[in-house]
Amino acid sequence: MLTTLHTAYTDTRADDLAWALGREPLPALAVLDLELSGSKLQLRLLGASHQVLLEEDEGSCSETVACMPGSSTPLPLGVAKRLGDWEYEFAARVETLSQGSFAGRAQELLALVADHPNGLAGTFPGSPHAFTAMMAQRLDGQVRWRTWHAYPQEGRLVVTRTRVGALSHNARPERSVERAAL
Repeated sequence: MLTTLHTAYTDTRADDLAWALGREPLPALAVLDLELSGSKLQLRLLGASHQVLLEEDEGSCSETVACMPGSSTPLPLGVAKRLGDWEYEFAARVETLSQGSFAGRAQELLALVADHPNGLAGTFPGSPHAFTAMMAQRLDGQVRWRTWHAYPQEGRLVVTRTRVGALSHNARPERSVERAAL
């Protein structure tokens, strides 16, 4: 699903993105509710990026990647945590592209997500390549999602991927690898 987000494009620097687990639902500009083999997933486009809410019988998870005033947790390159009976893994990277490459990549990603049944993308007024996009799936008993946050004025694309699933028998105790990506 592709939508135009009716808000000012104020989330304009990739360096301002922060990551958080466990936040309450924030006001959303667009929402896609999904049922993925017993998992309820809500993809939420915010005025300042994205939030994903996951609910299963075993528990719930809330991931937020956004420009959050007062947040002191920068966007990490990677996180691996134990959340109750789940393993949570998050990874982020920043792509820096030329203006021409950026426009092509933006069009490619928007087309991919807009046509996907579990995809949600929102474009911001003022730039055809300013967008946030999300896509989810259930694979091998895990819920996975990917996101793309476009900053055309910088030529930067922030790409994240998340995997949440039941603990494996060989799971280690909680571990966390958090490094500032930006």
